[in-house]
Amino acid sequence: MNQLKNIITIQHPESIHHTNGMVGSWTDWELSEKGKQQANAIARNLKNEIGSKQFVLYSSPLLRTVQTAEIVAKQLNIVPQLVGALKERGLGRANGQSVKWLKENIEQQELTVYDRCFSDAESRSDVWNRLLPFYNEIVNDDIENFILVSHGDTLSILNAIWLRLEMEVLNTIDLYGVSGGVSFLQQNKQGKRIIRKLGDTSYMK
Repeated sequence: MNQLKNIITIQHPESIHHTNGMVGSWTDWELSEKGKQQANAIARNLKNEIGSKQFVLYSSPLLRTVQTAEIVAKQLNIVPQLVGALKERGLGRANGQSVKWLKENIEQQELTVYDRCFSDAESRSDVWNRLLPFYNEIVNDDIENFILVSHGDTLSILNAIWLRLEMEVLNTIDLYGVSGGVSFLQQNKQGKRIIRKLGDTSYMK
């Protein structure tokens, strides 16, 4: 029998870098005031939906995701655990720069999952490879219910891994959510993988 799994992913809501034209990546931006309100709404709506079910919550260690995770964890009365594998894709020398600077100074266009926009940046294949051991750990864990708080690019890659796609498929498709979006990934008793919701923004209301 296959292990039942319910994985809820939360893409952090509005961060300061969404409003000031700066690169997010590994720069430690806080949630904006609007983002904090959105995170509280997500937490409240999730609590109403999942009721008394017990979840383990993992979060990226970057500040905007930690703030989101802490708000959700408080509502659910659990303690978030920080995992480096859930960090956003590292953009190397673009960290701390503006999006305008990035576009003007980019070293290489990212046409495949193996390309890096800067020599010291992560490719999407790098993110895939750092996510995979953590992913395998939770999929094979006896625990059934997880919440993962992370970032747009990282979660888009996680979605592909969840659907058992090959990495190179990301050269031609993407499974992006949106800021503040909540996704529901499920595995049934037959081992079938399902994405029941992808980037649902209604939880912010």
